[in-house]
Amino acid sequence: MTEAAGLVPKRVLVTGGTGLVGRAIEKVVADGEGRPDEEWIFVSSRDADLTNAAETKALFEQHKPTHVIHLAAMVGGLFKNIRHNLDFWRRNIHINDNVLHSAYETGVQKVVSCLSTCIFPDKTTYPIDESMIHNGPPHSSNFGYSYAKRMIDVQNRGYFEQHGCRFTAVIPTNVFGPHDNFNIEDGHVLPGLIHKVYLAKLGEEEEVSIREAAEAIVEAMDFKGELVFDTTKADGQFKKTASNAKLRRYLPGFQFTPFRQAVKETCAWFSTNYANARK
Repeated sequence: MTEAAGLVPKRVLVTGGTGLVGRAIEKVVADGEGRPDEEWIFVSSRDADLTNAAETKALFEQHKPTHVIHLAAMVGGLFKNIRHNLDFWRRNIHINDNVLHSAYETGVQKVVSCLSTCIFPDKTTYPIDESMIHNGPPHSSNFGYSYAKRMIDVQNRGYFEQHGCRFTAVIPTNVFGPHDNFNIEDGHVLPGLIHKVYLAKLGEEEEVSIREAAEAIVEAMDFKGELVFDTTKADGQFKKTASNAKLRRYLPGFQFTPFRQAVKETCAWFSTNYANARK
C-alpha cells in the first residue's frame, strides 16, 4: 500500500541493528509482523560512528527516518564494566546525545530508546518499575553505563518539554538469545556461560555462574562434566526483580518465552553458529 492509498509511509531506522535486539526485531519484521506502510532500515557501526555528531547527522539525512528505534550502545558484562566505567559513560553519552539531537533536527516523529534494568538503584524495594529509575545510585560496578542510560530518560523529558518531541524508552529484562555477545570475559552472564559450557564439551574445565542459569545451560547442552562455582569473583548487583505490569497493560496477550526453552534455543543457535558468533 502507498501514500496514495491513505497510508503515510514510515521509515524506521534501527541503530545497533546488527546486535542481539536489532537482529531479533529484524527477524520479527521479516516473519511478517511489519506493516505495508513501513520501510525498515537496520544500521550498525559500519554505517556510521554514532559517537561522532557529524556522522550521525549524515546518517539521518541519508535515510530520512520518520521513526527511530535506538539500540546502539557500548555494552558489556560485569568485568568489562568494572574495568572501563569511564569509557562506558563517555561513549554512551556521546551516542545518545548525537542520536536524539539528530532525530530532533531532522524532524523524526518518534524515538524509542532501549534502557536496561542495571540503571535502577542498587538499594531499593522490589519489584522495581519505571517510576524508580532515579531513586538512588546504581550498583557501583557499572555506574558509568547506568548513569549514561538514565540520562536518556532526562533527555527525553527535555526534548518533550522544550520541543514537543515524542521521545520515549523501554526497559527490557532478561534479554538473551541468538546474535548475543558470547565473549567469556566481556559478555553478560548467560551468553558467557553458554560459551564456557560449549568449550567445556571440547576439553575446558572451569565453569563460573549463577547456579540456576548454569544448570539450565548444562542441561540444554547435555554437558556431563563437573559444574564448579568460583566464589572469589565479583558478584555485581545481587537482585533486580522487575515489574512487567506496564507491559501487561499495553500488551495483555504477550507471550514470554519460558526460560529453559530460551536457554535451549540459544545454546542450539550458538553451537550451530559458533564460527561466526560474536565472542
